[in-house]
Amino acid sequence: MANLSTTNLLLGIMAAVSVLEALVLIGIGIGACMAYRRVTDLMLGLEQRHVGPLMARVGELMGRVDDILTDVRAVSATVKTETERVDHAINRTIDRVDGTAHRLQDSVRVRTSRVVGFMRGLVTAIDHFTRVYQRAPGR
Repeated sequence: MANLSTTNLLLGIMAAVSVLEALVLIGIGIGACMAYRRVTDLMLGLEQRHVGPLMARVGELMGRVDDILTDVRAVSATVKTETERVDHAINRTIDRVDGTAHRLQDSVRVRTSRVVGFMRGLVTAIDHFTRVYQRAPGR
């Protein structure tokens, strides 16, 4: 029986250690659950205090950016339209100036062609008579 009492004592110690281990594991589980809840509450608090207002501000800024982009698109379309209109006007003006220059050139050419022809004939006649006069036997 002496052996059984030692065995029973060792079994009792092992049972007590097992119960203590179970209590420690339960305590660790409860502590982990409490820590998880605290961290979750902390994260929710941070989200409500910082992230929520920040997201609202970002949403507001994005709305403003959208409004600005809409205005920029409208201004860009207006500038494009006006640029095309000015370009068209400049091209029409250049075409008119070119047409006027050609008409003026043709008009001047028609009016001066007779005078130029007369002058060329006169120069040719003078040149011919000076050559004839220089070849004359008495000279």
